[in-house]
Amino acid sequence: MYKYIQTLVRRGLVLTGLLAIGAGMAAAREMTTDRPDGTESPFTVPAGRVQLELDFVAFSRDREAGTRVTEWQVAPFNLRFGVSQNFELGVLVAPHVVVAETPPAGPRVRQAGFGDLTLRAKWNGAGNDEAVAMAWGLMADLKLPTAADGLGNGRVEGALILPLAFELGRGWSGGAMTGVEWTRPAAGVNRAVWINTFVVGRDLTETVGGFLELTSATGDGAHVATFNFGLTRSLGPDLQLDAGVNVGLSRSAPDLLLFAGLSRRF
Repeated sequence: MYKYIQTLVRRGLVLTGLLAIGAGMAAAREMTTDRPDGTESPFTVPAGRVQLELDFVAFSRDREAGTRVTEWQVAPFNLRFGVSQNFELGVLVAPHVVVAETPPAGPRVRQAGFGDLTLRAKWNGAGNDEAVAMAWGLMADLKLPTAADGLGNGRVEGALILPLAFELGRGWSGGAMTGVEWTRPAAGVNRAVWINTFVVGRDLTETVGGFLELTSATGDGAHVATFNFGLTRSLGPDLQLDAGVNVGLSRSAPDLLLFAGLSRRF
């Protein structure tokens, strides 16, 4: 019995030590976010932590063939859960979306309601807790058709994404993302959209950073390209504010997107 108790004590001490190490790693890991740029990061939320990333509000406008389309999203958010040191789960929610279309002739059409919901899984392959030349990961998205009538296509869709992060020197860092999005624009129609992004950023002061980004999506008969830029403001190790602008470079892209939001780790 005495030896059995000794064994239990030793195992308990080992487990306690491992948990302490894990907690220390979680506390020491710098907060990284999947916003405000469109390039997702390869880094995951530490085990046992929760991270909220949201827009206070996002506004976009577009004009094509004489029809003006505006869209407001109120408090869309990405809620991320650290499952292990290198794996996280998340859910992306659009609580309230307002879309208004104004044709060159005819009445203005306005639709509002809940948006689509996306489930996300992210795994980090390298770079979470060790210095590497290039951090990378894998992400899988599953979009569920929860949007109100007129705000979505009512179909399940998904994506598989490879995000990268690397240092460029002289204070600059870089990121890139490539992936395939499976879309179903109409009943019985399945298409693959190839997504590519590239972003560079740097610290402007001890608490303020900036980024520049190019994004491209091709494969569904249209090319959607944007030029994005914005700023971040750190308010501590677990809180960041941001704001940015996306400018459409192709006819199929929204002409302009404005947003401001925050990221908070708990």
